[in-house]
Parts: sequence; structure tokens; C-alpha cells
Amino acid sequence: MLIRDAEVEGYGRVDVRVGGDGRIARIGAGLLRSAGEAEVDAGGGALLPGLHDHHVHLTALAAEASSVRVGPVDVGGPGGFAAALRSGAPGEWVRAVGYHESVAGDLDHRVLDAIVPDRPVRVQHRSGVMWFLNSAALRAAGLDGDGRLWREDERLRGVVPLVPLDLERVGRRAARRGVTGFTNADPNPAHGLGRTLSVLPQRLLVMGVDPPVKLVLDDTTLPSPAGLADAVAAVRPRPVAIHCVTRVQLMVTLLALEETGGVEGDRIEHGSVIPAETIPWIRRLGVTVVTQPHFPVERGAEYAVDVRADDQPHLYRCRSLADAGIPLAAGTDAPYGTDDPWAVMRAVVARNDGESITARGALGLFLGAPEQPARMRRLAVGEAADLCLLHVPLREALDVLSADVVRDAYVGGQRLTRCTRRPPRAPGP
Repeated sequence: MLIRDAEVEGYGRVDVRVGGDGRIARIGAGLLRSAGEAEVDAGGGALLPGLHDHHVHLTALAAEASSVRVGPVDVGGPGGFAAALRSGAPGEWVRAVGYHESVAGDLDHRVLDAIVPDRPVRVQHRSGVMWFLNSAALRAAGLDGDGRLWREDERLRGVVPLVPLDLERVGRRAARRGVTGFTNADPNPAHGLGRTLSVLPQRLLVMGVDPPVKLVLDDTTLPSPAGLADAVAAVRPRPVAIHCVTRVQLMVTLLALEETGGVEGDRIEHGSVIPAETIPWIRRLGVTVVTQPHFPVERGAEYAVDVRADDQPHLYRCRSLADAGIPLAAGTDAPYGTDDPWAVMRAVVARNDGESITARGALGLFLGAPEQPARMRRLAVGEAADLCLLHVPLREALDVLSADVVRDAYVGGQRLTRCTRRPPRAPGP
């Protein structure tokens, strides 16, 4: 394939040839078309490395098509929540996702029974770590208790009906946004997950199948620093990705990595609370932070109530980490956050808490290599032709940070989608 007249960073407006091996063969002006070579006229649009979502939960995202959303912005309050559960989704069971206590308070089987007594209902908390079941669902699954199941996904897989996974839809939506790769971040991937996800056209890194190994911390079962260091040492020399969403989890992680020593590819996932005094420590350890910098914007009202006042200044840092030279990348955490990387970029640029970054920096959060998320990929001869072609030059794309600027996505030189939408223009002259 020959892409003509594309804006390529470091080259200007040039032609880009992709060889039969799916790699960039040549970059230069006035390249001659070879016999049988497909030709694309970029018309001056920017050609970038394809976006990579560095933290996403693909099967949960694919299951959304068979679920009803009951988050704060979806249903509005108790009345909307009840109506959503009663209408449900196709099938005998109602599977609801995205719940937060601000919608209708704490849930258990009695609360759900009062809304839907005669049909199995399971509701997932927005964090992804808790399921709530009504009595009909408990009976159907052969379970007992109050209907509150904490980190019981593996147990539930064997007792609740399988949900159709519309992975093709996930792949199409991502391709239209210029996404050419995912890092699936499930802590305990189901058997055969790699095969299940292989229908996606994007490149995949599956934690637990590929490096790194994900280790999940919870405050209620938190190991000692020495205990976590033992768990890290047990998987070395493979890198680890440690789930850190509280201050104490971060401290245990840093102490453990101090004891074991870091290896290339070690990651802190989320970094939800990073006190300022720990920033030099993280920098010295050389660990990469893969964060969700959009959450303070997406969940601001809930965080104002749920998060301790002394933690609120330290939520999902971005600019302060980048300024300190800490390797940094982003993931959507979909479906627990938006699945649109461009929306993440807009949110972090718009932050008003001192953690905003430039539009160019926000784009860079999704341009890292899968195994080394903070190492920026560039278009160069010999590199895989995983590409995102825009309708417009990069300068205009950075003005709007919208998926509407994406024209095509390619993996190994193979087109994933063809978009015909015209991009929005930035306001002003």
C-alpha cells in the first residue's frame, strides 16, 4: 500500500509505503507507485501510530450490549433505577452495570427484591469489584447470603448464564476511533481468554497470558510489604502490574518494589491516590504509572462525596507525574469508564486541578508501546504499519480531540475501517 501526501511528524508531508510484510518500507516525497500497489490519498491529513488503550476490560465491555446501564448519568435516581431493572434486557436474567450508591443507596438482595421480585437480577458496581443479586438470582445460582459478592467473578462464571459477547462491535467502534491495540487488564483471566479475544482485529496484550502479571490489592486483604515482595519475586523476571487505588496500597507497593528491585515493564495500574511526597520515590524506582486521568472529570460529583478530603488533591495525577519525569500512560478502564480515548484526552486537557496537560501530551498517553506504555511509537522504516490516518493535519486534530477526525485505522497495513464522517472544526478563526 502507498499512502500519498500524509503529514508525518518529523518528515512533513510525504508518502508512506507499506510492504507486504505489514511494515513501513519507505517514507519520502514523490514515491512511485508499484504494480498492484493499493494507493490512498491522505490529502495532507496526519498519519500517526494507531492508538493503544493501555488498560481495558474487553469481555466486560463486549457484554454491555446484553446489559442495562444503571449509572448516575444513565438513570438519574431511584425511580429511574427501578424502571431500568424492570424493563431489563433481552433474556431471562437482568444484567445491570455501572451502578453507584449515589443512584439508590446501598444494595442487597432485599432492596432488589422490592424492585424485581420474580426475575433473577444481578447488578455490577461501577468499580467492577462488587455484584449485587436479588433472591431469585441467588436461588437460580445456588448461592446464599445477602446478595453482595465481592470480587467473585470467577465463582459467578460457573453459576450464572453466559452473556453474549459482541466483540465485533467493540472492534468496530475502536477502529473508528483509530485504536489499533488493547491491553486487557483482567486480574484473573478466564481460561481461553486469548482465543476468545482473537476475533478482534486490533493487536492484543492480555495480562496474565502475556507480560506483565497483574497483582490486585484490596485494603481488606492487603498483604504486608514483605508479603507483596514475595508475590512479586515469585513471578520474576516477568514484570508486574500492581493495582493501586488507595494511599495505603501505593505505600505497600512502593515498599515491596524497593525490596525486590524493579524490572523493565513494571507498572502501577490506576495510581488513584499518589501523595506528593511519593512522587520522587516512584521516579527513583522507574515504575510506569498507567492511569485514568479522566476519572476526576467523569466522576467529580461522586468523588467529592466518596473520597476523603486529604486524598482529593492527589487523585489520578497526570501533569505532576509527567513534570517529575515519571513514565506515564493512560487506559480507559472501559467499561468502568468511557471506551473513547479521545474523550479521555479532552477530559485531561480540561482538568482545573493543576493536573491538566497539553493536547499533544494527552494524545501521547495512548501512543506508547504495549509492553512499554511510556515509550512513544514513531512512524519509521521497519516499524509495524499500525496506523491512524486523520482527515486533518495534527494541529487541527489537537484543537478538537475528537474521534470525528479519524479517517482510517490500519493494523499491519490492513484497513480496519473506512470512515466517511467529516470532522468538526475548532471554534474561532
